[in-house]
Amino acid sequence: MQAEVLVSIAHHQVDKVFYYNIPPSLAGRVQVGSRVLVPFGRRKIEGYVVGLNPAPNQEELKDLAALLDEDPIFTPLQLALARWMAAYYLCPTVKALRAIIWPLLQIKGPKKVKGLWPAVCGNVPDPRRAPKSAAVWEVIQARPGLTRKELAEAAGVSPRVVDSMVARGLLASKERIELRDPCRNLPEKRSVPPVLYEEQLRAVKKIIEALDKKDGRHVFLLHGVTGSGKTEVYLQAIAAALNRGKQAIVLVPEIALTPQMIDLFRSRFGHQVAVLHSRLSDGERYDEYHRLRTGEAKVVLGARSAIFSPLEKPGLIILDEEHEPSYKQEESPRYHARTVALRLAGYTGAVVVLGSATPSLESYCQAAGGGTYQLLELNQRVGELTLPSVHLIDLRRELRKGNKGIFSGVLQEAIADRLSRREQVILFLNRRGYSTLVVCRECGLVLKCPHCDISLTYHASGRLRCHYCNYSVMAPSLCPGCGSHYVAYLGMGTQKVEQEIRRLFPAARVLRLDSDTVGRRGAHREIIETFREGEADILVGTQMVAKGLDIPGVTLVGVINADISLHMPDFRASERTFQLLTQVAGRSGRGKKKGEVMIQTYSPEHYAITCAQNHDYRGFYCREMALRRALGYPPFTHLARLLVTGKLEREVQEAADFLAQAVRTTNAPVELLGPAPAPIGRIKDRYRWHLVLKAPVQNFLREAATAAMNGFYNMSNYRRVQVSVDIAPQSMM
Repeated sequence: MQAEVLVSIAHHQVDKVFYYNIPPSLAGRVQVGSRVLVPFGRRKIEGYVVGLNPAPNQEELKDLAALLDEDPIFTPLQLALARWMAAYYLCPTVKALRAIIWPLLQIKGPKKVKGLWPAVCGNVPDPRRAPKSAAVWEVIQARPGLTRKELAEAAGVSPRVVDSMVARGLLASKERIELRDPCRNLPEKRSVPPVLYEEQLRAVKKIIEALDKKDGRHVFLLHGVTGSGKTEVYLQAIAAALNRGKQAIVLVPEIALTPQMIDLFRSRFGHQVAVLHSRLSDGERYDEYHRLRTGEAKVVLGARSAIFSPLEKPGLIILDEEHEPSYKQEESPRYHARTVALRLAGYTGAVVVLGSATPSLESYCQAAGGGTYQLLELNQRVGELTLPSVHLIDLRRELRKGNKGIFSGVLQEAIADRLSRREQVILFLNRRGYSTLVVCRECGLVLKCPHCDISLTYHASGRLRCHYCNYSVMAPSLCPGCGSHYVAYLGMGTQKVEQEIRRLFPAARVLRLDSDTVGRRGAHREIIETFREGEADILVGTQMVAKGLDIPGVTLVGVINADISLHMPDFRASERTFQLLTQVAGRSGRGKKKGEVMIQTYSPEHYAITCAQNHDYRGFYCREMALRRALGYPPFTHLARLLVTGKLEREVQEAADFLAQAVRTTNAPVELLGPAPAPIGRIKDRYRWHLVLKAPVQNFLREAATAAMNGFYNMSNYRRVQVSVDIAPQSMM
């Protein structure tokens, strides 16, 4: 019997199983899922055992060099998922496998500390003669296993008192595992499930019925207006799954949403909830992953990669805000969490719930157009609350009135009115920084990143930054091209909005929520909690404020510029704009007071904006689907994108031309767009060209892409060029 090993090299030439003998010292210890060290060429590298079978050729097999973990680090289900991902997304199998088990690869193991326990002896400290020792003894009886420092702090004594008791044999020291709990400092609150209203009750009942069936996968699209109580549907469906001995996965698109969701889920399910997202330390992530592996935690709440959690019996998989593009991984393997969730449910029979107020067109088409999803609708807000009224403000008219500022007169008046009534305001602009364009008015030079084809953004710190490669330089006082003093700072970001709102309303308490303000650990929670507690009047932010926040005090939402995403070179631009506007509008009026939304735009007649104004998802869906059908874009066709990058533009262009010719010579019925420079032609000193493939069936795309890539791999003159394949791309940038 030999071990089938995937070596940890993500390259197409070694994307296969290699056979190794299992030496006598490792006999019985090597299992499917084991991580091993294997000789490979002149070196030893890490590998993963994916099978135990006789080798087809017994000659000259090498031995496994070492077993790196006593227990398997992946399950057969995770291996099956990795193999499917490799085939579906055209990536090396080991790359898919590492994406699944990466929390276990970041750190060697659990954290071990020296704890203290009461020793078995008859000499109990006398409180009258040794009050400090007695205090320590009382604490250790109630909480054995505390470290020296923890015990001293809990007893209110010096660590030397603890040392003295150890020396006298009253306390015994031994090693224990310390759990790195990301929620250790959060208050523990328990909540009682509220009574559901009729639409919620109907949705929960349908999900529970599916949980009780054993006839394959069930997928629900929960389409509910903002504030309709979708989260409570999730919670009660999860409770039903747990009562049936099953486990649940809940995905949220933004880390910014997790603090609020963590509090809510822990109040309902306590320590059964594990949290997984990229802001955790390696140790916290390892321990949360381990709790899921052992079954101690039965509900996982996390971002995209939490879909790979090592649950033994996943019975319910929920994607909140399923339309969000952040569910798509932009590096290889370029998976979409929704697609992986559907495959995982196919393996396990789990029920999938996709929730959104603005579902993706692909999902709604599957639910409303005779597809495989079941549609569940929540058409009213909880507590008989009404949706906010939405007003459009034509910025062209403001300009004709002579108003060149950030805020229209109507929006300024509305903000002043809310502040006078002690109500809260959210201002949304999906651009961070201060000014988005720095240009010389003398010679026309635009200051760009030297490593990317993108203009530098001016920040209030006085530095220019590239938001793609993080290049940074101090803003010049003179034009670098002509030496002119006429350097203009145009456009605006959240920093400029914050500064202007402070100037106009100096008494207002203002917070800003964007990626510049949340770099510090815990900053998300701190900002949101401060605003929720009413300790700030105005919250300025990017898309982080557009979804998931439930703050009853907010009665006004102002959209500074609705057109930023509308004219992007992407066929999904209208859909993204409608979703963002609808979502951010939904933050208003979630309390007892009526909400209002004001959208500033230069395109008030565009259907994406008018449909958002009227909370009309169905109207937008019909208009956008007609356009997609006419142009042959998803969901009426399938897409794949080949992105070619390299240091030399000539080589990149030649490689793109070669790939295009290879696609044309395949027998697969695909339509080819390009090759052409990508909308952002250079990032991090690498030039970028792309090809877009269209086909009525997704397998045709894989056939054409595979044939083209196989030809590319055989061309030695393109060794310095990289090509990535993106099946079902979410962005064309």
